[in-house]
Amino acid sequence: MVFSSIIFLFYFLPFCLAGYFLLPTLALRNLFLLLMSLLFYYWGEPRFLPILLGSITINYSIGLGLGCLAGPARDGLLTLGITANLLLLAIVKYASFFTDNLNLLLQPVGVSLTALGIALPLGISFFTFQAISYLIDIYRREVPPQRNLLTVALYIAMFPQLVAGPIVRYQQVARQLNCRRSTLGRASAGIRIFIIGLAQKVLIANEVANLADTIFTNTTVSTVEAWLGVIAYSLQIYFDFAGYSNMAIGLGLIFGFTFPRNFCLPYRARSVIEFWRRWHMSLSTWFRDYLYLPLGGNRLSRVRTYMNLMVVFLLCGFWHGASWNFIVWGLHHGVFLIMERAGLGTYLGKRPVWLQQSYTLLVVMTAWVWFRANDLPHALNMLKAMLGGSSPVVLSIHTHLALQPLTIIALVAGVFFALGPSRKERLSLPSFQWLPPLVLNNSKVLAVADTLVIFSLLLLSVLAVASGAYNPFLYFRF
Repeated sequence: MVFSSIIFLFYFLPFCLAGYFLLPTLALRNLFLLLMSLLFYYWGEPRFLPILLGSITINYSIGLGLGCLAGPARDGLLTLGITANLLLLAIVKYASFFTDNLNLLLQPVGVSLTALGIALPLGISFFTFQAISYLIDIYRREVPPQRNLLTVALYIAMFPQLVAGPIVRYQQVARQLNCRRSTLGRASAGIRIFIIGLAQKVLIANEVANLADTIFTNTTVSTVEAWLGVIAYSLQIYFDFAGYSNMAIGLGLIFGFTFPRNFCLPYRARSVIEFWRRWHMSLSTWFRDYLYLPLGGNRLSRVRTYMNLMVVFLLCGFWHGASWNFIVWGLHHGVFLIMERAGLGTYLGKRPVWLQQSYTLLVVMTAWVWFRANDLPHALNMLKAMLGGSSPVVLSIHTHLALQPLTIIALVAGVFFALGPSRKERLSLPSFQWLPPLVLNNSKVLAVADTLVIFSLLLLSVLAVASGAYNPFLYFRF
């Protein structure tokens, strides 16, 4: 079940909201929200529910132990907890990858291992990282262990951010789990954010997805076609994931939770370093606080700092998927981050803004080729085409068919909202100054205009969902 589906929008969500707000106490609301979250996960893949429940039980028990023990025993228990979480992730997500690569190495001696063939549970990368942060925060004594099993279960399994983030740390919502208020103002803001996220997902990401898929599945592409496919995919993955994050943040706000922001106009970044401060912010800060800084961060030698960056982005790539493509994608970003720290960043900082942004976009978009391609040879062929290694302008018949009017509109809108001015900046543009000061300075008029825009986005999004249009969701695979 995805947020941009008929079953969620017209059945699950209305029932969940009605049941939640009809209950008189926070304890009952928490229990109801937990049951609905488990139903949400069960609906997606029933056989994986025991894995989620097992993760909750194990991390709850280890969290209690960390609150009671001291000294080496406490260190050992934390190691056990992190190992258990990572081992579960390794078995279900990476076992086949390791088996396939071992078989390649063992092929000359005639040995072949049998792959486990385990399907990937929904959202395991996200709720595993949340569980690890819970244990580490208790170990650092930043939060006390939660003694209520149902509260820990709600933290890990809460459906808005369960399968695709943002990655919420326990300390960010610890107080809200036991004491929060749902007000009309917060609910209104949450609904607005949810609708914006739904529009990003349905009206932009879904519309450009078919074009990206068409071009990336073509065996031979021209230079223009390759760039068009990469642009389409860059917009798809941004608005797909940012849209889903906004829907999760909006739903959390309706229920009284404040989830961390996950995106901040990343394609307007002026460096790769800045890009990672704006893209998937909950993941990048997780790696910073729980891996990069414990490794020494930038407090040691320059060489050690570069090694730490490379380790972090190697694992960041591998976190996204069990494939060499994701590993190369992580290394791609790691190399440019090291280059910027080594002096490229200082040089770029003295160049015009448009050049800094163009450089960043070029690095990020070429990295997306590794991310989207089926395998390494496919990625290399796409990069070769982008560099002019094929016919320059020819478009295949499949690409022509995929370039529908709505797709072109979505491309233009996606580029504008990804690279253009923010909402606050747009209101200060000269093109808006023709509006009478009474309108620009009148909060009621602006509020009405904002409401009309949001309602229009909702109407268009619901029509798109109801029409059964192409509706993939990229981050289910992670």
